[in-house]
Amino acid sequence: MANNLYNTMYNPDVLSCIANLSNDEVFTPPEVANAMLDMLPQELFSDPNTTFLDPGCKSGVYLREIAKRLLKGLESIYPDLQERTDHIFKKQLFGIAITELTAHLSRRSLYCSKTANGNYSVVHFDSIDGNIRFKTIQHRFQNGKCVFCGAAESEYGHDRRGDDLETHAYEMIHTTKPEEIFNMKFDVIIGNPPYQLSDGGNGKSAKPIYQHFVNQAKKMNPRYLTMIIPSRWFTGGKGLVDFRQSMLSDRHIRKLVDYENFKDVFPGVDLAGGACYFLWDRDHEGACEVTNYGTEAYSVATRYLDEYETFIRQNLAVDIVKKVHSKCDSFLSDRVSSRKPFGLPTNYPPQDIGVPCWFIQRIGRKYAAKKDVDDSRGYLNKWKLIAPKAPIAGQTDFTKPVGFYYEGNTKIAKPGECCTESFIVVGAFDTEAEVLSYRSYIFTKVVRFLLLQTVVSQDVTKKNYCFVPDLGKYEGEYSDEMLCKMWDITDEEWAYIDSRITAVEEINA
Repeated sequence: MANNLYNTMYNPDVLSCIANLSNDEVFTPPEVANAMLDMLPQELFSDPNTTFLDPGCKSGVYLREIAKRLLKGLESIYPDLQERTDHIFKKQLFGIAITELTAHLSRRSLYCSKTANGNYSVVHFDSIDGNIRFKTIQHRFQNGKCVFCGAAESEYGHDRRGDDLETHAYEMIHTTKPEEIFNMKFDVIIGNPPYQLSDGGNGKSAKPIYQHFVNQAKKMNPRYLTMIIPSRWFTGGKGLVDFRQSMLSDRHIRKLVDYENFKDVFPGVDLAGGACYFLWDRDHEGACEVTNYGTEAYSVATRYLDEYETFIRQNLAVDIVKKVHSKCDSFLSDRVSSRKPFGLPTNYPPQDIGVPCWFIQRIGRKYAAKKDVDDSRGYLNKWKLIAPKAPIAGQTDFTKPVGFYYEGNTKIAKPGECCTESFIVVGAFDTEAEVLSYRSYIFTKVVRFLLLQTVVSQDVTKKNYCFVPDLGKYEGEYSDEMLCKMWDITDEEWAYIDSRITAVEEINA
């Protein structure tokens, strides 16, 4: 019976369709699950002692695809199909579902029955769960936030959720001892964890949680760990600073596969910054094989992820950045302002009189009360180039040419003018001639390409300028041809830069 069920009921299109659902708990397409499994040593699937755990089961696709490989790999050890199936499902495959519904779905995918002890299950367990468990967990709130995942009590407290709604308190990350969930060691931990939960901030503010799944899995010290997660951790962000640092410095990461466009992996979902999956190997100590998927088919390079303070995503860009860095000593991250250059928040109300102030685009130049303007950085009486904090809002597909700054979204703020947090001060100078020269430098494709290497979301802040040289003195008009000659950028390298950045003239048009 087991053989007939596997042959007649396996339908990859079903899980592919489910994978197109759009939410923070993204379902994995079967082809992605198999690409991740392909990174593992394939002899694992011929070893009857290898154990596998998916700590965030949704569709059950990982366990199902592993089962198919084990059924083939263990055929010589267990010639009888039922004996082989019993061993694999009872001794080797384990999962922790993220909701009661996905527990049923995962069991249906793996056991061909939503209950492991049902009549149609390909393996008979004594319990409904089998080896795919789901346990209702409550958040542990302190000062309005869950101490484990940061979920907001206002959103996920029991008084708001009651007994009818899912708590989204995932078992894997709501314990200090994840190894005690099954009380066993696992050779392979694999999965696609939930990505974020509301943190109770303004609007739709959310806190990433996928990093907790990765960290908990590492605590369990498997031989191999592979997970697919958003790529935004490359540059840190809310709740990801420590995670980013630990990942980039982790010499156990043997492979990293990065997709610039999230839709290339999950067709029905669009998240800024793309997606990546990695292979963490407990016994590996060294460089990482980085594979990029973007407009080109792909590129592969072996390098250390923490070679620079900011992770350079594209392999083809690494040599360009190295070349430019070798010829420069100072960079614009020391010149560009931090957020709130004049201490005025984005929602600062325009005044009728006071200091001329630039607000968001639809408001334009109004006024700020003199008492509210902070000039501790000495910008106010300078000629300033100011640029929006989010100059690429709306663009989530970085395989397409990216446009940062142009005449329509940057401003030349005169002496005596300030701005709100909607802008940053890219540069401040004594004369108008200097600021105009500097703007021509910033508008070049080469400079904006160097800026792109640190960007995985719509925001561009001070830290993103760490690869852009500061020439010190700015005179005349700068061009890409001039900079290519200055930094020995080859025709081939220029062609790559040119393909990645939208020309200022095209944006203005």
